[in-house]
Amino acid sequence: MDFQTEITLIPRLLVALVLGVLIGLDREIDGHAAGIRTYAAVCLGATLITIINAHIEVADQTRIVANIVSGIGFLGAGIIFKDGSKNFISGLTTAATIWATAAVGIAIGYGMYLIGSVTSALLILLLISHHFPFLKKKNIRT
Repeated sequence: MDFQTEITLIPRLLVALVLGVLIGLDREIDGHAAGIRTYAAVCLGATLITIINAHIEVADQTRIVANIVSGIGFLGAGIIFKDGSKNFISGLTTAATIWATAAVGIAIGYGMYLIGSVTSALLILLLISHHFPFLKKKNIRT
């Protein structure tokens, strides 16, 4: 790949960085372990791997994208934990949104700016929805 082509791909990385930061912002504000830097790194990394994948000659380019998805799934599994004393599972939303953020990175890597941006907006809406009073869970005692 020539230098000029690489220069034209830099905006994809910048868009991925911005979208990852925006998605991670709510998690950062709420004090979760995975915040701005984690989400931005996942989105940026998925974008870079996808850009590289789109510009190399390999027999089956779907394998690299599939490995992004499973690799991020492994990362997400490390985020989920169970508090044995309370039978409480934590980290599911973070793991799921990290996985979805990798998908945003893949979309941006392939130049699908609109779908990546709309997905980011939907993820942000999903993450901030816990602030909406009409969506608060009711405390039900059994």
